[in-house]
Amino acid sequence: MSSQVSSPPRAGLNARQAQTVSRLLAAADQELGEVGADALTVRSVALRAGVSSATAYTYLASRNHLFAELFLRHLHSDRPPAPAGPDPVARVQACTRHLARSLAASPELAAGVTAALLGSDPDVARLRLRIGAEYVERFREALGEGAAPAVVETLALAFSGALLQAGMGLMTYTEMGERLDLVVATILRGHT
Repeated sequence: MSSQVSSPPRAGLNARQAQTVSRLLAAADQELGEVGADALTVRSVALRAGVSSATAYTYLASRNHLFAELFLRHLHSDRPPAPAGPDPVARVQACTRHLARSLAASPELAAGVTAALLGSDPDVARLRLRIGAEYVERFREALGEGAAPAVVETLALAFSGALLQAGMGLMTYTEMGERLDLVVATILRGHT
């Protein structure tokens, strides 16, 4: 699953609360690897973390919220190297391939987060925005200075659509990375 690097703590948590959230997410990561996405529950994570279910639900309001937190943590711990490549197309392609490989390497997390991010839970909605902002920042970084906001938004929408298709099983995450190469080139070079 993800490395031991944790995402920045949530605003408004004191050190003890942030440590509890970190323990819960580390336990969730381990539990996910052992039981899979379908069997993962907030209660089983609480038990593994050594906290009460009530405490766990204080920080993770639902199973969907748990998956969204895990995924954001995964994104933060799996930062790609600085964008490198001869042009923006190559740099963005490297970025989308890195993200796709990361998801392919964590199939249980990918399976759980797909459904979770489609939920209407307010905590998930908040995290969905942070996850989307992470993608936008990575695309902006790969494009370089002066990236047109419309191009960044188009890349984010294309990537989100590809994520949904892979999450629905229409392609693998590895295939998603390969197919996004053409999508990125089409967007950035204007091929029809």
